[in-house]
Amino acid sequence: VQLVESGGGLVQPGGSLRLSCAASGFTFSRSNFRWYRQVPGKERELVAAISSVGDGTNYADSVKGRFTISRDDAKNTVYLQMSSLKPEDTAVYYCYAPRFALWGQGTQVTVSS
Repeated sequence: VQLVESGGGLVQPGGSLRLSCAASGFTFSRSNFRWYRQVPGKERELVAAISSVGDGTNYADSVKGRFTISRDDAKNTVYLQMSSLKPEDTAVYYCYAPRFALWGQGTQVTVSS
């Protein structure tokens, strides 16, 4: 079982990125998923969550209206669309499957001019 994130990179303030989290080894459609982020010296912060049927989503106040979490069960992939990015969004972003306490390896997002 594993989660593999991709899509991170360097982007200017105000720009957009889409992160992907590809899952394998378990029944994707039955699982909830979350995106977290972490900066050095701070605790990992919950950014967004999506239910197993995809109709329930939650966001941290700091990203509401700018980030969108979604899922494609046909592709076993969870996405985090990030828009209007700010320097304070800079972090390593992790995908998490609570049902298995399973973390991905993380992908770096850097927002800088």
